[in-house]
Parts: sequence; structure tokens; C-alpha cells
Amino acid sequence: MKRAKACTRKLKTYLGRVIRDIERKCPEPDKSLRSLLEVSKRIVTQKRTDKNKVYSVHEPSVDCISKGKAHKRYEFGCKVSVAATSRGGWFVGALAFHGNPYDGHTLSESIDQVTRVSRNPEHVYLDQGYRGHNYSGESLVHVDKRRRGRTARSVWRWMKRRAAIEPGIGHLKQEHRMDRNRLKGVAGDRINAILSAAGMNFKKLLKFLNDFLRLICSWLLWKGNLKIAKAV
Repeated sequence: MKRAKACTRKLKTYLGRVIRDIERKCPEPDKSLRSLLEVSKRIVTQKRTDKNKVYSVHEPSVDCISKGKAHKRYEFGCKVSVAATSRGGWFVGALAFHGNPYDGHTLSESIDQVTRVSRNPEHVYLDQGYRGHNYSGESLVHVDKRRRGRTARSVWRWMKRRAAIEPGIGHLKQEHRMDRNRLKGVAGDRINAILSAAGMNFKKLLKFLNDFLRLICSWLLWKGNLKIAKAV
């Protein structure tokens, strides 16, 4: 630990010298160099207990997220809110949030996006991470809980149906490039989330069209065989 702290101090000293040397020799830097200098100054001055620290020089907006997962204690990136329909699992909302906000404080913006894409949902079913949300619109919000209690049977059945979105999120991460974003900046994170959800919907639509065309071809073959049998 002492050796690691000594190496860290030495690296920060080197970085401070480079920053001061650049400021002396280039008093009016261009846009790219100015952004690098700002990130470097944040790295030099930040401490272990500070918030909004810089974890990546090339992506300063990356956040350290702790979701309590046993296999992955910390994740680096941004939070993405995903909304899907109750039947069919079609994604109607995908919105990236920076600054590591509380899940409940992102609900209002997520429902606004769903309303713009399709229509205002009548019922919204959420996991327990959305307790204490900030939404006060027309939609009825149902937050999942451990025990049924006095919840109506029909509402409880739809609340348990909410877990069907978890496999869809897994497919978004593994098959549609949401686990690692190749686009740069805050705008790149938002675009990547939307494109991942759109790609998932297009894949399901292509599967539906494939099944529909296969049904038509089988029906045409059956009609052709029926005419041949009548001719014989």
C-alpha cells in the first residue's frame, strides 16, 4: 500500500509538471487541448472521497455504479432506463442517465419518452429500486414488493409479469451492444441505448415476418397440391 501511494503521488507530480509546462508554452490552446487540460486538472486535484471523479481520460462522463450484484461489485458507465410493453415485450423506451441518479428520480423522464414514442401508459409496473419515485402524472404506478399483502390478485399477477423484462435486458447487453458502448460522449451513450432497443425490436419484427411468410408459402403449397389431386 505504501509503495502504491508513493507511485500515485509521483505520477500526480509528473502530471502537474506537464500541465504547467503546457500552460506556459501554449497560453491559448485549441478546443481539444483545452478539454484535455481540464480533465487533467480534475485528476490532479481529485481525492479518494470526492464525488464525480474522473475514471477515464477519454470518457470523463463515466460513473462508478454499485448495484449490489454479487458477481460484479462495481460497474463503470451510465444508467439506462428501459421500458417494454406488457404483451410481446416490445421496447418503447430507452434513455441513458448520467451522474448516477437514484432510479426513482428517472421515472418521470422515462414515462415522458414512452408517451412521445407511443402513448401515455395506463399502468406502469416497476421493480423495488423505484420506491420513492418523483412521478406525479396520469399513469398508475405499481412498485413491486416482497409480499402480496392487500394487493389485488390481478395487480399482483401483472407485478410478477414485470420480471419478464429481465431476459430482454440481457439480450440487449449480450446481442445488441448495450454492455459496451462504441460511441463517444454523453450523446453517444444516449444514441447507443436507443439504437440497441430499436435493433431488438427490428429483430423481433423480422422473426415475425419470417414466420408469416413461411405460413403463406405452406398455404400456397397446400393449395397447389389440392388442385393437382382434383385434376387427377
